[in-house]
Amino acid sequence: MKKHDFGTLPIKDLVSISQLCAADIATIFSAAGELKRNRYKHDALLRGRRLAMIFEKESLRTRFTFDVGIQDLGGSAVFLDHRDARLGSRESIKDVARNLERWVHGIVARTFKHKHVEELAANCSIPVVNGLSDFMHPCQALTDFFTLTEKLGDVRGRKLAYVGDGNNTCHSLLQVASKLGCHISVGTPEGYEPNSRIVSEAMLSSRESGSIVEITNDAEAAVAGADAVYTDVWASMGQEDEREERAAIFLDYQVDEDLMARAKPNALFMHCLPAHRGHEVSAGVMDGPNAVVYDIAENRLHVQKAILVLLMGKPALVPVGV
Repeated sequence: MKKHDFGTLPIKDLVSISQLCAADIATIFSAAGELKRNRYKHDALLRGRRLAMIFEKESLRTRFTFDVGIQDLGGSAVFLDHRDARLGSRESIKDVARNLERWVHGIVARTFKHKHVEELAANCSIPVVNGLSDFMHPCQALTDFFTLTEKLGDVRGRKLAYVGDGNNTCHSLLQVASKLGCHISVGTPEGYEPNSRIVSEAMLSSRESGSIVEITNDAEAAVAGADAVYTDVWASMGQEDEREERAAIFLDYQVDEDLMARAKPNALFMHCLPAHRGHEVSAGVMDGPNAVVYDIAENRLHVQKAILVLLMGKPALVPVGV
């Protein structure tokens, strides 16, 4: 088999999509496509490499796909459960980073505070990947758009509608869409819009890519003419005490059959999971023929493997003596 050129990324870490340009995203997608097509033919790319997985929050898809992914590539993973003792509580994040860089070749971190991922990355020589923070979810958004390119081809000029809470997933979707030339319309209740700085950055990127970025409080307007409709839980991890209040506020933002009818015929339905049928999405939409939620879940494996290869496969970043 001819050796595949996976390319390179001009970054040490993946903390936010803001670190990537459109060409970098294309490199990730190309690598993910090759790893998906030939899943068991690249089982030595990260042979002997070890991945530390630091999780302050519960996880199914992120934890499982990174663990299986590094094994598929010939490496191994060590899980560090920080749900009881969060980063920085027992010892400084700087010291955690300085220790881990002596033992492993990369870190995936899922944290409550985005600044903790940034601090890990700033204090160690090995790659750090953001597996979700309160502000960003870059691996998810990259996977979402990788899936869209599989289903729709080039996303330039297409429209993605996001309905619900302007949360971490929404922020990363705004960043990817605006870099790839995909129009994106976000519909949220008043007071739950995405972060204004992220919106401003997305609008700036959209001027270069030709995309349109819209923020509205009208769910129907957001979905009108969309090629794909996306939603997420109304209360993210760490917001459990707001669940009942948010359920009342977001009632008109459920993605049901009537709202999907405002999109293009056969528009795709997307969700990062876990989903709550009867809340942010109706059972009919979630389990309907146009839902690609499990395709997205599958593709988390391939996209995250690509990220690991592109970051951890750089010999210069392997710690001395490991």
